[in-house]
Amino acid sequence: MFLRRFIQLQLGLLLYGASLALMVRADLGLNPWSVLHQGLSELTGLSLGLIVNLVGALVLLIWIPLRQKPGVGTICNVLVIGTAADVALWALPPIEGLGLKIAFLITAIVLNGAATAAYIGAGLGPGPRDGLTTGLVRITGWRIGWARTAIEVAVLAIGWMLGGVAGVGTVLYALANGPLIQRFMPWFEIGPKREVRPAASV
Repeated sequence: MFLRRFIQLQLGLLLYGASLALMVRADLGLNPWSVLHQGLSELTGLSLGLIVNLVGALVLLIWIPLRQKPGVGTICNVLVIGTAADVALWALPPIEGLGLKIAFLITAIVLNGAATAAYIGAGLGPGPRDGLTTGLVRITGWRIGWARTAIEVAVLAIGWMLGGVAGVGTVLYALANGPLIQRFMPWFEIGPKREVRPAASV
């Protein structure tokens, strides 16, 4: 059972990284955390994937005062998603033409929903940003929706000021991500069925 969970986790994380690369190449707006990652990449000159991994590790440190406990999936999240995104960006050249950009964007959003359902469904631990949300809920008593929104608005604003790309893709992602995760979750959830809340975007 663990082997199946672990393989599903890795596939989910790899596909998540690929979906980030597709959104970058679409150049029509990224999800909130990726806007921050892109802004930091522009500021530092480091690759987007390396920034994804470094921010994940930094967020994981914030778990300590929030009394969150990482799992195998948490550590893999920090190591795999950004690496996969960099490999996919290397393999996918920049594209031209609005039609192709829209196709990339739609594919990225759908793939992201499926990938998120896969790594959550494996049940081996939340991603660093997911745990930040749930930890904040426990410390503050806020509703999870408010906590998630507050975090994502903050990282989106900071990322946009640093030069990250926000646009129609950002809005479409925000509207579609939760329903897509709910749609794909029955395909990937291992073990007893439970209510699934949308994960914080990477």
